[in-house]
Amino acid sequence: MGEPVWNKFLTERDKAVFGDAGYGARAGFGKKPALLVIDVNYNFCGDTREPILESIKKYRNSCGEDAWDALPVIAKLAEASRAKGIPVIYSTGDGRGDGWDRGGWAWKNSRQSEDREPPAARTSNRNGNDIMDEIAPGPKDIVIEKLKPSVFNGTALMGHINNLGADSLIVTGTTTSGCVRATVIDAFSLNLRVTIAEEGCFDRSEASHAINLCDMNAKYADVIAADEVLEHINGLDVEDLDYNLPSGTPGA
Repeated sequence: MGEPVWNKFLTERDKAVFGDAGYGARAGFGKKPALLVIDVNYNFCGDTREPILESIKKYRNSCGEDAWDALPVIAKLAEASRAKGIPVIYSTGDGRGDGWDRGGWAWKNSRQSEDREPPAARTSNRNGNDIMDEIAPGPKDIVIEKLKPSVFNGTALMGHINNLGADSLIVTGTTTSGCVRATVIDAFSLNLRVTIAEEGCFDRSEASHAINLCDMNAKYADVIAADEVLEHINGLDVEDLDYNLPSGTPGA
């Protein structure tokens, strides 16, 4: 990876502190990773590629063109993972139609009601929580619906990781400063090694994206160029990977 995306936001003092204090060492990949794709749905991408200030007129949480730049990166990582038999896990939103179970989300956004009554500017009939068609889950992939930022919060994610036999996560998705960060910290707290594919993550704020990547790389995860992550996945020996994957066959 070249110069980190966050360097332009740091003062010279910040850079010196991180270096002298020893933060940002490479922790390394786990032996049996699972790929986690966090909330890459229409709510966060919009239904077409367009500048963010246009996209948020229809989808208030859209990250605009940065989301669409990440889609092919995530697709390549998912394809490579499936080819090696590595688990691919998705998360997306969930909730009651009346929004009651969304709790504190209503406190900090003045457009919260649009989750139940989409704005007139939105002409697509896609459910905002639908995972993007460009990275649609396959039959052996796992989809987790959640209500809070971390994919671990109130879900069976850790149980699934244990059942699969995975020991680490490769993380992609959105938003870097929100659900990605919350999930990464929970994974770190559970002693999972975490790798973040840099170009596979995105946010509505350029500064928030960069600074949160910086902070996670300093303390909780390895932020690595997606090409290097892809190279690592492709280099894994299938014989060393023995996961308890779903069969992908519908039940009776």
